[in-house]
Amino acid sequence: MAANQQAGARRVGIERINAYPCALSLDMKTLAEARDHDPSHPLDELWVTTRSLNPVWEDPVTMAVNAALRTVRDEDREQIGLIVVGSESSVDFGKPMSTYVHRYCGISANCRNFETKHACYGGTAGLMMAAHWVASGHNRGKKALVVTSDQSRAHLGKPWEYVLGAGAVAMLISDTPDVLELELDRTGFWTQEIFDTYRPTSRHEVGHADTSLFGYLDALDGAYDDFLRNVGDIDYDAEFKKHIYHVPFGGMTFRAHKAIARRQLRLKARAMREHFERKSKGALRYNSLFGGTYTSATFVAMMGLIDSYDDIKPGDRVSVFSYGSGSCAEFYSARVGPRAREVVTAANLAAGMAARQPVSVEEYEALELARTELIDRPSYTLDHRGLDNLYERVYAGQGRLVLDSVSEFQRNYRLS
Repeated sequence: MAANQQAGARRVGIERINAYPCALSLDMKTLAEARDHDPSHPLDELWVTTRSLNPVWEDPVTMAVNAALRTVRDEDREQIGLIVVGSESSVDFGKPMSTYVHRYCGISANCRNFETKHACYGGTAGLMMAAHWVASGHNRGKKALVVTSDQSRAHLGKPWEYVLGAGAVAMLISDTPDVLELELDRTGFWTQEIFDTYRPTSRHEVGHADTSLFGYLDALDGAYDDFLRNVGDIDYDAEFKKHIYHVPFGGMTFRAHKAIARRQLRLKARAMREHFERKSKGALRYNSLFGGTYTSATFVAMMGLIDSYDDIKPGDRVSVFSYGSGSCAEFYSARVGPRAREVVTAANLAAGMAARQPVSVEEYEALELARTELIDRPSYTLDHRGLDNLYERVYAGQGRLVLDSVSEFQRNYRLS
């Protein structure tokens, strides 16, 4: 147990974690060349090499369920008493995606479930809510399942096209924090109402780059200051073995690291870059392949961090910063769990990313246009053919959730 936690407090955190990488990928160098842009922008400035993409029979619901199915075991189905899905990409303004996760994962009917929305912070909100429920003891020994799932809208030819993506993460929260133990009394918050990125309709996703950049950094400063008020002054470099920052795109995390590290460290440019690479850049191992995953981004980075650094040991303290547009941020402290590397290695996310089928720019554009055309249609049936027999090769008989049709707005899913 962390020394700073109150005597007798329950240990709580992430027992198990897994991610759903999607079935398709788009290469950013290829996209940049097709747009007549310099590939160094996505590759060297944004630090994005590929992005995940879905066929039309997948959506945020299928990703959420498919991530959860990778995480939930038979013995968990009666033990889970809370399901929270964090997303800014829900397929319905009323019906929560958590109901689908509950149904297709076969969880006991005696289970509370709901969806949280706060841009990229929604997953962290769900995680903290679940963790406090477990820590309270009112869970009566039950565990929580927290899932994050998002998909970009189509922005063909737009400047921010290189930071789009899709993906989902599922986490089992309990008093056996094998992956990450949350220090619930060591956290700081920051909120301000701004318009940086938002989704005002089912079709639109709006972003203001400068507002988003400065909103992120303001929130980081504000949340970290609140953290210091709560825990006292610390040596940022010595206190944390590693650092995880919210990842709208990889390059943003370097800016975040510099903003905090410069408060105590007087490093020149090359030394600061080396410091970042030693303390945080490994967390981008999978984010750079997913592209933008919104509320999943922090947890994808968590998996990347654990998979990338050999010098992380159980009990090491790491910092985590989560930001959601609109806005809300949280800076919190956690301890690496005793089975963190074992659990993340077993997830084998690298193999999942490598197994994605690459698509051409033309195929990508056709998929995004087809997906956009279906939004808000009350009824349609999907064709699972095409993409070099993707469905037969990757989905058939594999137990992945897919969307078959929509009938007067009722969505009809099935396990493949």
